[in-house]
Amino acid sequence: MAVSPKLVLLFSGKRKSGKDYITEQLRERLGSDMCAILRLSGPLKQQFAQENGLDFQRLMDASEYKETYRAAMIHWGEEKRNADPGFFCRLIVDGVTQPVWVISDTRRKSDVDWFKASYGALTQTVRVVASEETRRSRGWVYTSEVDEAESECGLDTGVMFDWIINNDDKRSLEDQLQKLVAFIQSRVSSLA
Repeated sequence: MAVSPKLVLLFSGKRKSGKDYITEQLRERLGSDMCAILRLSGPLKQQFAQENGLDFQRLMDASEYKETYRAAMIHWGEEKRNADPGFFCRLIVDGVTQPVWVISDTRRKSDVDWFKASYGALTQTVRVVASEETRRSRGWVYTSEVDEAESECGLDTGVMFDWIINNDDKRSLEDQLQKLVAFIQSRVSSLA
């Protein structure tokens, strides 16, 4: 069973918006003893790899290998979530001891609903945005069966985000990260 967190940050955003980069920056600044990065896609990709004889590690990176199987993984994951909306959420929090949980790949309203129902006011939603031009410069190529799927569009509407991080400009990003880190530190110390 997981220790109760002091803060849960649910990160979402389009492919190549920079969610992983930003969440890694947060962990570096806060320290791995304070901040755990949890990925909903981890248990999904591990099980998908096992069932299909694929390389789990290659599914976890930002490679073309992952892109080859993305649409099939999305479909498989949807089937699992339809049967049990909290399935992947429960898997990733089991055994976590750090006070700040950063979920780096929140993609569906059911994920947000599960965390809010489980952790209430400790939950903050963070949307990472970047222009299509910026995303293309990072390797994004529009793919209809992926970019129009719920895994990419599920949080485009219906969620009021507590934080919106614009990741088009490094200088602006630095200012935003400093504000978010200050908020996290103040929130954690006030709940100590």
